[in-house]
Amino acid sequence: MVETVDKTTGESENNRAKAKLAVQRTLVYAFMIILTFICLFFFYLLFVNATRSHAELQAGFTLIPSTHFIDNFVKMWNYSDVADIKRGMLNSLIIASLSSILTTYFSALCAYGIYAYNFKLKKAAETFILAIMMIPTQVSSVGFIQMCNEMGWKNQFWILIIPSIAAPATFFYMIQHLRATLPLELVEASRIDGSNEFMTFNRIVLPVMKPALAVQLIFSFVASWNNLYLPTLLLTDAKKKTLPTMLSLLRSADFAKMDNGLMYMVIFVSIFPVLIIYLFLSKSIIKGVTSGSVKG
Repeated sequence: MVETVDKTTGESENNRAKAKLAVQRTLVYAFMIILTFICLFFFYLLFVNATRSHAELQAGFTLIPSTHFIDNFVKMWNYSDVADIKRGMLNSLIIASLSSILTTYFSALCAYGIYAYNFKLKKAAETFILAIMMIPTQVSSVGFIQMCNEMGWKNQFWILIIPSIAAPATFFYMIQHLRATLPLELVEASRIDGSNEFMTFNRIVLPVMKPALAVQLIFSFVASWNNLYLPTLLLTDAKKKTLPTMLSLLRSADFAKMDNGLMYMVIFVSIFPVLIIYLFLSKSIIKGVTSGSVKG
């Protein structure tokens, strides 16, 4: 009789635990669905506006796509009154691609050097690099812009690409990832096998850091692609302007003459490179976010 009561009590407790777990999962999934909807809703709204004509946009808000997507795209592609959109996209692609690649590679190299080597000012060097993150970009760029103006370095892509290599935030992420995933014994073993330092870094360390590289590559690309402050001040030649600066010019143009359908199409197209990179690197990005959470 006692055994029967114990079994019944145990089964009821298990059922309550399962019911509680099911409720918790339902709440979590509902919360995630709501967040997903909120995130995707604005992209959908941007797509809807990119399919509407200027007159339809002036008429009011709607969630139903229109039929002017191709017309707006052709207008954008051939537009050259205030800015050459095609040239701006190419300029942004060149600057953002080179900046993200160089930033990611040299930040990883710097992190590896501080992590794998022992020298007197090791802690001081790391602290100094991290302290730079506390300085606002606008403050540190004032002297840089003045120097570029005095030395005639304006309207050059490299003036935006080379300085981007110094990225303290990227360095911090890289060195944290190295501490969590790269045992120094692996580096020592490669040295014993006769590998030089650059070969060790390129053939052994970089593959280990692949998830972190993917994360920082897309973050660096997005930051450079959306950068408006420095390109506006340093790229005054119309043929050298980036897409964000051209979009700013479009927004500041005469509102009465501006085609809102064209404007939304430019914004819609401007997010495509970021989406493409994310689709290619999504698996590595997820690994990079989770790989350093648990240290084996």
